[in-house]
Amino acid sequence: MSPALDAIDGYFADGSPLAAHLHGFAPRPEQQEMARLVSQAIDGGGHLAVEAGAGTGKTLAYLVPALLSGRRVIIATGTRTLQDQLYHRDLPLVSRSLGRPATVAQLKGRANYLCRHRAERTLAEPMRGALAADLRRIGRWALQTATGDIGEVAGVGEGSPAWPLVTSTADNCLGSHCPRLEDCHVAAARRRAAEADIAVVNHHLLLADLQLRDDGFGRLLPGADVVVVDEAHRFPETAQALFDVELRTRALDDLLKDTGAEAMQAGQWNAELQQRLGTLGEATRALVAAAGTQPDAVPMPAADAALGSALQALAETLTGLHGELAGTSEASAGLARCTERAAALAAAAGRIANWEEQADLCWYQADGGAVAVHLTPLDASALLRALLERQPSTWVFTSATLAVAGDFGHFTRRIGLAPLATHRIDSPFDYARCARLFLPEDLPAPETPDYTDRVVQAIEPVLQASRGRAFLLFTSRRALARAAQLLAARDTGHTLLVQGSVPRSRLLEQFASAPGAVLLGTATFWEGVDIRGPALVVVAIDRLPFAAPGDPFLQARLELVRRSGGDPFRDYQLPQAVLALRQGVGRLIRGCDDYGVVMIADPRLTTRGYGRVFLASLPPMPVVRKAAQACAFLTDWEQRQ
Repeated sequence: MSPALDAIDGYFADGSPLAAHLHGFAPRPEQQEMARLVSQAIDGGGHLAVEAGAGTGKTLAYLVPALLSGRRVIIATGTRTLQDQLYHRDLPLVSRSLGRPATVAQLKGRANYLCRHRAERTLAEPMRGALAADLRRIGRWALQTATGDIGEVAGVGEGSPAWPLVTSTADNCLGSHCPRLEDCHVAAARRRAAEADIAVVNHHLLLADLQLRDDGFGRLLPGADVVVVDEAHRFPETAQALFDVELRTRALDDLLKDTGAEAMQAGQWNAELQQRLGTLGEATRALVAAAGTQPDAVPMPAADAALGSALQALAETLTGLHGELAGTSEASAGLARCTERAAALAAAAGRIANWEEQADLCWYQADGGAVAVHLTPLDASALLRALLERQPSTWVFTSATLAVAGDFGHFTRRIGLAPLATHRIDSPFDYARCARLFLPEDLPAPETPDYTDRVVQAIEPVLQASRGRAFLLFTSRRALARAAQLLAARDTGHTLLVQGSVPRSRLLEQFASAPGAVLLGTATFWEGVDIRGPALVVVAIDRLPFAAPGDPFLQARLELVRRSGGDPFRDYQLPQAVLALRQGVGRLIRGCDDYGVVMIADPRLTTRGYGRVFLASLPPMPVVRKAAQACAFLTDWEQRQ
């Protein structure tokens, strides 16, 4: 056995120094197994994907070998919640426990930091009302903050209109041209992250860094020996979006407005520029007219002459504007940034106008005079593989849900990285003892008009036995609204918390504090929610989470699978739905003392052959078919405690 593995085993055995610092720490064979796998990958330089079931303690299982290795590590998460937990709690605790001090930095997206340049300009303008009060509070904080992280500001809501005025976006950030670059909070945060032993970022920032985007702030990845991607089940979707080419009329309108204002301020306004901007306005309006009204995303046919002509005209107009601005960009940082924006938009319009139907999906939405056109690669795996292989690091991907019935093929194909070792570690929780899977009998097919009414009827006895304390998860907003209406009308006595009524974080706070609450939610509540203890003892799911068949991107992906000789349902739709269902089911058992019932209402689990794939992918919970059995389990469990 290697010295590194000896050390790992010592930290996950009885008498571990971790126990003195981590409340509730106890040796877990599953956690030790994962830590050994991560340590071997780091030492050997091989890539690893490891699925670790709920309760494994995967965060500790990769932090310990990462810190013990003494190498530079980047950890990327899919959610801000986990990012904050790692930075503020887990990393300091583990570092102290191991006696391995390390410099740790957290890096968030640009919009999370005060922009000194924009704040100074905004605060110099006269403001009134609630906006003025928020800006005064931000102004006082701006004088004393060391990090510029807007999360430090108390008393200004997340949705305040003040924030866009004092933060920057990819479009309006001046980057290397900014007069405040030397004391820019974003630049300082990136420097800290680039110099830290361990940097904590999100998936999007990691991928953007891989793309070598030159925004004047420097890169993170050079020198990183190990990259750990947690919540990795989200990573392929984030990567897919990264390769999306987008053209929005809002960006065109902003460019027109900003260019005029910057040219006036820099003394560069002239008749030629005025004409160029007028032509841009006309070309933008022509695109809006060609798109018509299309509030739902729809594919754009390659033969759509009107849209194609409008996009080509936009590309030519933007190229001309870029040429005109190139001669004035030295006049001010603002004009220099407008020049870069014109070039980027011209390139996007040109790419979309000349798209290839076999390789990409072109789709658009048009509503309320705003148009968004997207060009999305049908298969991003080759592009992602090229990005990952460009970075000479050990890649470790981990999540509770990477495999479908034990098979990692769906994940590994979408990542594209090879060779990639895969390992699956079962949860240490005793699901056979602490949980039941309730599959109601006699429910109609999901397409039946009164299906949601029947689902609510089926869950009501269980809600009475559990005294609320339930998540009801839906695959559509329409079903959620109908269920909320039915439960409110029946006055069950439970506190009903409905997604959309207040912000998500507030709903979760109310659920944790209100006795007997029932929370109704859609996609955002299927994952990333960690409610432990007796506050949550029932998770009910209305139907199997297959993607909406009308989604143009889904249709294009299915066609690509078909052209490649695969089976669209088996190779794409089914794996995606299985992974989503596993996330929803995973909301129930989060700790060693948790218990409860998972109800999946969809009768296709037992009437269709593919139902076996779903069931084989779920934790090993005994199945009950009658509400009385589910209720008896809850009642008996609580009587035994």
